[in-house]
Amino acid sequence: MAAFGILNWGIVLAYLIGNLALGWMLGRNVGTAKEYFLGTGTSPWWAIGISVIATYVSALSFLGGPAWAYGDGMAALAIHINYPLVIFVVVVFFMPFFYNSGVASIYDYLERRFGVASRSVMASIFLITQLITSASILTATAVVVSFITGIDPKISVVIMTVVVIAYTMLGGMNAVIWTDVLQGFILFIGAGIILWCLLGEVSPLSGALNELATAGKLNPINTDLDFSIAPTVWAGIFAMTLFHITVYGTNQMMVQRALAAKTLGDAKKSYLMMGYAAFFIYFLFFFIGALLFVYFRGEPFDQPNEIILVFAKALEIPGLMGILAAAVLSASMSSLSSAVNCLATISVTDFYQRFFNKNGSDSHYLNLSRVLTVLWGLACIPVAFAFIGSGGSILEELSKVASYFVGAKLALFGMGFFSKHTNEGGLLTGVVAGFVGLFLVVRGFAPLGIEPLDIAWPWYVVVGGGINIVVAWVASVAFGGFQKEWHEQTVRGQRNRFAAEGIAERQNGWFVVPGRVDPVAWGLLFFFVLILAGLTWFGTLGG
Repeated sequence: MAAFGILNWGIVLAYLIGNLALGWMLGRNVGTAKEYFLGTGTSPWWAIGISVIATYVSALSFLGGPAWAYGDGMAALAIHINYPLVIFVVVVFFMPFFYNSGVASIYDYLERRFGVASRSVMASIFLITQLITSASILTATAVVVSFITGIDPKISVVIMTVVVIAYTMLGGMNAVIWTDVLQGFILFIGAGIILWCLLGEVSPLSGALNELATAGKLNPINTDLDFSIAPTVWAGIFAMTLFHITVYGTNQMMVQRALAAKTLGDAKKSYLMMGYAAFFIYFLFFFIGALLFVYFRGEPFDQPNEIILVFAKALEIPGLMGILAAAVLSASMSSLSSAVNCLATISVTDFYQRFFNKNGSDSHYLNLSRVLTVLWGLACIPVAFAFIGSGGSILEELSKVASYFVGAKLALFGMGFFSKHTNEGGLLTGVVAGFVGLFLVVRGFAPLGIEPLDIAWPWYVVVGGGINIVVAWVASVAFGGFQKEWHEQTVRGQRNRFAAEGIAERQNGWFVVPGRVDPVAWGLLFFFVLILAGLTWFGTLGG
């Protein structure tokens, strides 16, 4: 620990104290459970937008992104080219349903569309997947703490959990959003410094690009139709678009901060910021990883997630390790505090309040939310221990695990929005069939002579979601027949209701009915075309 130095420790401690102080100041006004979940509606859209970005761009990206690109080169970026398409779909279809409901849980929609069972299933899937995600974030942070201080990773996980719980317990979505703004600022300062130093070390850039091209690691556009390869442009455009729609459209942690916006227009603007910024953010992280491959001459690492830290330590710049540690802690604290808050939100609104105590006082729900924040934080510890020592990129490993669940998420909300005939019984039958079908495709089943297919994890959502949707529709029609009317909670049903009741489809210049495209959202599609053209050009630079 002494080798870390007083200056570096001072930077980290100043950062931690600053976050705690900011959280305390912003959390003092939290007096109700709704304010704890959604804030007071005073946060501007740009702050919420930065919070959305900072929440998803965690230490998994800061460490895992470069590690992934170190192994697969810039081709790994193909997985993340789809954000303009993703945000377009979420803003046009998902956001109006959730924001107009006025509730803290996005899974309340499923009960209004299908029934309480579908709501409970989806909320349960969220709790499981978010616990895994939160634990992996703890592990990524422990890598930094252990590398810098020499503390055992398991001890680091415990320390980090206690710190995050204390920070989150200061309370309130307002505190989460504004500390996210601070944390996002520090995160990109750290990444910018690393890139600047790295460009100097591998200069001239043209030579580095030539080395990457020679090693086959420069071109981001891999057009190979081999479905066993994860980072291809086809996986990025088709499979990972569906994957990321579930991340931004059906993930309580991401949507909940948008629900804290003053208006639906502000909620949409906060997401549009992510739609235009995400590509550049991931290009930054993956480009750093590619340049590190040049710097280290492709030397293999036992723990790839430490590559960026090894480079920073080798520079021996006073205070750099402290800034980098603060940057990674920023990413982790942003994601983890948001996650634990959302786990408590769903536990209270979708389970406790729904099934056990519908008429409790507001102070009772607020106190319970804080208790559950602590319990969920502690539950992350044993799961995080399981991630410690895993090889490969943490970001890639997490994506593989999450891929088993995205088909169910996609089918539940997708059929809720667009299917006329699907009912709850058929929907849940589809969920079971999707899980079983995906397992048989990926793992096989020797007793029945079923051999696994060699397909990469991005396509799991296509396989699982496809089976889910087909079985759900067939089962719904078989047992419930064809429906004559569109359900009110479908896109068509919402349009019919707006027309019948004379409700204006636009408010303050923004569409509030699902399925209508705001003019500014069309720019996302044009931006996506520019991304493809730009990456195609980038792949030729090493010639």
